[in-house]
Amino acid sequence: MVALELLFWVSLALLAWTHVLYPAFARGLAAVRSRPVRSADVEPTVTVIVAAYNEEASIARRIENLLELDYPRDRLRIVVTSDASTDRTEEIALQYPEVTVVTNPKGGKVAAQDRAVRSADGEIVAFSDANCTWAPDALRVLVRSFADPDVAYVCGQLKILRADGSNKEGVYWRYEMGVRGAESELGSITGGNGSIYALRRPDYVEVDPRFGHDLSLPYLMVQRGRRAVYEPAALAFEKPTPSNMTEYHRKVRMFEHCWLIVLRGRMLRRLGPVYGLEIVSHRLLRYSSGILHVVLLLTSLALVGQGWVYGLVLAAQLLLLAAALAGVGIARYYVLVSWATLVALVNYLRRGVPASWEPVRE
Repeated sequence: MVALELLFWVSLALLAWTHVLYPAFARGLAAVRSRPVRSADVEPTVTVIVAAYNEEASIARRIENLLELDYPRDRLRIVVTSDASTDRTEEIALQYPEVTVVTNPKGGKVAAQDRAVRSADGEIVAFSDANCTWAPDALRVLVRSFADPDVAYVCGQLKILRADGSNKEGVYWRYEMGVRGAESELGSITGGNGSIYALRRPDYVEVDPRFGHDLSLPYLMVQRGRRAVYEPAALAFEKPTPSNMTEYHRKVRMFEHCWLIVLRGRMLRRLGPVYGLEIVSHRLLRYSSGILHVVLLLTSLALVGQGWVYGLVLAAQLLLLAAALAGVGIARYYVLVSWATLVALVNYLRRGVPASWEPVRE
């Protein structure tokens, strides 16, 4: 019984910390211990790299959007790096004389990005997905942080759009952006997004092709004594995935790579106490949410007759599940994401993680 009670309280405390207390702690600490970025209007040479696999439906729109950026054309180079596309992606990209096309053997997104970076001649290498759109000033705003010599990596803000073009920013997404902003003010973020980010060319690191950049590059920069920051004014836009189940499968795939990094990426080495706490709180514990919820549910069931608190916590969990089944937006999203972390861990332990990826289609 003591062991069950210990598991109950530990799982409850860790879930409360990662989802509620840590975000409040990070925002509070950032208010009294901020480390501002010394940004300025600079115009370094930039190579924008778009990784693509069978993106014939969107690649022309992506290139034209980049060509319309408010950035000096003579300081901007656009590269489409194709992961052995079998459709007309490369053919379409080659129709634009301003674009360089890199053809790769099938090896996954990161391997395609690595090969493009090796031939990049810009002071900055910026990255974008093929299915997103950047605001006209996105690149100009993104590179301002590189006026600070301590900054190696900058991530912009992704906004999710409805089919009619209006914002579709849910409570959970705004919450995540708030945590990312607080972490950036404290020193460095713990994760980025693939739609809009950039690095100084000398700071770029070739990681295991199965890792992905979103989680691996920020902590690797910190391990090297550099900063990885968030610039919310650098905007990228994407449409949401077609359905909840499509989003669920995308999350499972994403968390498989996250578990690989957590278990094999040596992400806790050479970190200061504040950033180490950020990594444990926002990454390790967040990815463990599915496990923690299962432990909490099972111990609540076993202890329900031992005190009112166990019954209350059990009732709260059952209410959350009922709301998710009823289609309540935030509840459904939270349950799907938490379950995806657990399924992803099982998949990783059973079969590992492939380097190649399939983009989500509408």
